[in-house]
Amino acid sequence: MTAARFVYITAGNRAEAVQIGRTLVEARLAACANVIDPVTSIYWWEGAVQEDTEAVLVLKTQAELVPALTERVKAMHSYSCPCVVALPIEDGNPAYIDWIARETTSSQGPDR
Repeated sequence: MTAARFVYITAGNRAEAVQIGRTLVEARLAACANVIDPVTSIYWWEGAVQEDTEAVLVLKTQAELVPALTERVKAMHSYSCPCVVALPIEDGNPAYIDWIARETTSSQGPDR
């Protein structure tokens, strides 16, 4: 079975999350992107506690693609330090996990 990953990303708003998600899926760096909007984020930034409304982007990809995916997100993102974290998918529907592998490797587009 493929070493599949969930990638969790926060974005400034829904439009940015959709743009990033669509770009990564079109580039075959992710098989699927889910946008969850809105979420309230409370965090430390530049010495103070902040509270903002953001959108969450959850991607499904392969472990080997996480570095390229992260670099693409950093290039597109409006934040100077975007949240991009990958979590292993330990188990699940084998057919779905195989689908992730197929959809992230079936194209070798110009961005890969």
